[in-house]
Amino acid sequence: MIKKLVVLALLVSTQGMAQEWKSLFNGKDLTGWKQLGGKAVYKVEDGAIVGYTVSNTPNSFLVTEEEYGDFVFETDIFLSDPMNSGIQFRSLSKPDYQNGRVHGYQMEIDPSDRGWSGGIYDEARRDWLTFPELNPQAKTAFKMGQWNKYRIEAVGNHIRTFINGIPVSYLVDDVTPKGFIALQVHSIYDKMKPGMKIKWKNIRINTRNPRLSPPDDTPVVNLLDNHLSDQEKHQGYQLLFNGKDLSGWRNVYSNDRPGKRWSVKDGVLSVSPSDGSETGNDIVTDKKYKAFELVFNFKLTEGANSGVKYFVDEKYDSGGKSGIGLEYQILDDEKHPDAKAGAVGNRTLASLYDLIPSDKLSPRFFGQKTDWKAGRVIVFPDNRVQHWLNGFKVLEYKRNDNIFKALVARSKYKDFEGFGAAEEGPVLLQDHGDLVQYKNIKIRELK
Repeated sequence: MIKKLVVLALLVSTQGMAQEWKSLFNGKDLTGWKQLGGKAVYKVEDGAIVGYTVSNTPNSFLVTEEEYGDFVFETDIFLSDPMNSGIQFRSLSKPDYQNGRVHGYQMEIDPSDRGWSGGIYDEARRDWLTFPELNPQAKTAFKMGQWNKYRIEAVGNHIRTFINGIPVSYLVDDVTPKGFIALQVHSIYDKMKPGMKIKWKNIRINTRNPRLSPPDDTPVVNLLDNHLSDQEKHQGYQLLFNGKDLSGWRNVYSNDRPGKRWSVKDGVLSVSPSDGSETGNDIVTDKKYKAFELVFNFKLTEGANSGVKYFVDEKYDSGGKSGIGLEYQILDDEKHPDAKAGAVGNRTLASLYDLIPSDKLSPRFFGQKTDWKAGRVIVFPDNRVQHWLNGFKVLEYKRNDNIFKALVARSKYKDFEGFGAAEEGPVLLQDHGDLVQYKNIKIRELK
């Protein structure tokens, strides 16, 4: 009897969960949908919505008549031609915004070699918000010529995307809490041509009890200032800057708290301008780090110079100038003369200062239409080090190997014995006499 009750309860529970899903497509016609934007052709064929590219028309969108806030959305996608497309969600079309142009979040459908399917693009607004350069498994999740399961989880400020069960993007953002869902057929560009098609079927949504998948290792793009999401906490991140004061920081070569040249206002940490020279007023973290992943946002004023240093060793005498350590260069390459100094560009933005130049072939940024840039330094337990700029890896090296030692021997650090070889050290923000701002400074220790 007990077993029968358990089975019955499971059946009721399963049926209840099944009823939470609502189909957005009846498999017969486009009831519940309308078209906005361009004039691409949308048809119903063999139980699927099929979109066809058309010449001389902008991006086209087949839009739900209803709007959705929190939800879990799923659909199957079949791409028979190498064309660009996407699924809009929490998207809008308003007369006062670019004459009704569709704008908002889009889960990318991208069969190109870069493998950005599942990335989140902000259509007609901020450009790319997430793309899976830090998530190699996700870059191969989408399969041409077969049905792919797309899933979007949007709960509060948290947005997750999945392709064929593989997590791709995790975005934390609060710009648009609600909007329609739309199936995009991109305008023709590059190698695209008329008549290319994409299919959607099994389109459904759950708005009754939407939940995020459990925390995992998917990299997070968090656009809320000085905030740690549950996913980031799960991954071990901590704030190095709380957005309110300089707790956890001190002056380099001293136990004193940071002086008046450093200030905090509206969640932003600023260093005041002076004469553009090294002032010796750098600040360092109270804690020292070995292997770690450090992320930060920074904003330069015209012609400004600064740096984020790691494995800083305060035993060295800097002669009253900046603390000595490995440096992620922060620089206005166009306006500051240091960009042309050094060797082969090894003093430009995101370089390992005076040692290794950064490769900035594709220096894009989530939130591209702002002046804020994103930096990342990863130090692995085996001493490999990577510098990232705006979501792209721009250099990699290995601390203390023969190549590294040879580079140091011909650099301005040649007289500092054991430079860059410390087992641990604090993180440093440099005062180079220019106005530079920082926020969203986070770190996690790696093992």
